[in-house]
Amino acid sequence: MDKHFKFTNAVVGLPLFFVLTLWFVYWLQIRFDFDFVENGIYPRTFSGLQGVIFSPFIHSDLNHLYNNSIPLLVLLAALQFFYSKLSIKVIGYGILFSGILTWLIGRESYHIGASGLIYVLFAFIFFKGIMTQYYRLVALSLTVITMYGGMIWYVFPKVDEAISWEGHLAGLITGFVLAVLYQTPEFKKVPKYEWEMPDYNPAEDKFMQRFDENGNFVNLPKEKVEEFDGFQNYYISNQEVNYEIVPKEKDESKPES
Repeated sequence: MDKHFKFTNAVVGLPLFFVLTLWFVYWLQIRFDFDFVENGIYPRTFSGLQGVIFSPFIHSDLNHLYNNSIPLLVLLAALQFFYSKLSIKVIGYGILFSGILTWLIGRESYHIGASGLIYVLFAFIFFKGIMTQYYRLVALSLTVITMYGGMIWYVFPKVDEAISWEGHLAGLITGFVLAVLYQTPEFKKVPKYEWEMPDYNPAEDKFMQRFDENGNFVNLPKEKVEEFDGFQNYYISNQEVNYEIVPKEKDESKPES
């Protein structure tokens, strides 16, 4: 299964490209005095729907952008390395559905920033690793929860009024749903032994038959051998067979007459 984990240029290129895009948008904002905030998500308004696509690329200040950049670099690299086949889908659908959910449940204010996507990546990597039960992905899940587990507090209201807890909650829910929906059969354990097969029946296993219901070792019952007329039945046929017993004559030469 380790063949699925390959280091490619995309492991570094994808996170760098995404984060540099965020910095480029922020540079345009301060260089030309653009106000992109109004392009964010404004819940339950038609114009606010544009923020579903644009809001992850908009940040209010340098500190906001910096705080989002580091987790994005780490989580995007982990996603691309361990789930390369799903990375683009998780990013694309993560932005889309977390944005729509924020638009539905958010306060009447502009919601901007890539933190919603961060929560999508965090939830997807954590829950997917636990679901696969593959030791490397479980270790990745534990690493992610150790590094960013404190983020879970910011999905609750009134922890920090300045942040969009609705966007965080929407991202967390979206990441969990994507982890459930996207199957990863390549990480399933391949059965090596007969008892790991789904159709395994212990009652038919000769080894398991050597133990009783209490787990005590017992001898196998002797197989009955069918006999008839004092002879073993070695011949098996659907046709009726009649045996005739012929006495053996003494093999002696007869005298000539």
